[in-house]
Amino acid sequence: MVYLFLADGFEEVEAITPIDYIRRCDIEVCSVGINGKKIKGAHGLTVEADMEIDEFNFDKATDMIILPGGLKGTENLKSNIKVIEAIKKAHVSSSIAAICAAPSILGNLGLLKGRKACCYPGFEKYLEGAKISFEPVVVDNNIITSRGPGTAQQFSFKIIEYLAGQEKSYEISQQVKWVF
Repeated sequence: MVYLFLADGFEEVEAITPIDYIRRCDIEVCSVGINGKKIKGAHGLTVEADMEIDEFNFDKATDMIILPGGLKGTENLKSNIKVIEAIKKAHVSSSIAAICAAPSILGNLGLLKGRKACCYPGFEKYLEGAKISFEPVVVDNNIITSRGPGTAQQFSFKIIEYLAGQEKSYEISQQVKWVF
């Protein structure tokens, strides 16, 4: 199971694109609302999460946790203790994907020390101990990071590649007419 955390102020394209593309692979994705079930994005789009954070149980089979960015959304994720606990558990026993400002959460927790990572331009100082990359998407062991809204599609394909293999990622790219 893949869980994508949504907090008020999330960057819409960074959340909706991975949910859509991963579901096309028949991989279960569950959106988790941090501020209730109705979550308002950075640009006014309100979405209904599949579950609220109080219903989230990491002890279920968790393959990955996805953290969309957006400045306010990232701040709200970072301030939620249940999100932080889930990230720490995922770092040890599964995987984490974070885009835009959200990799800063991983940096603040010390999870990027010695790892290659990227983020939204200007947030590099928050990737504490990371080997900074300016690639659109970076995979380092069990952590995937990406730069921002313009890389949401590439981010989604890397997540699919990580979870289901390169062939599946290519198949989905053909469905949405993106060319490698």
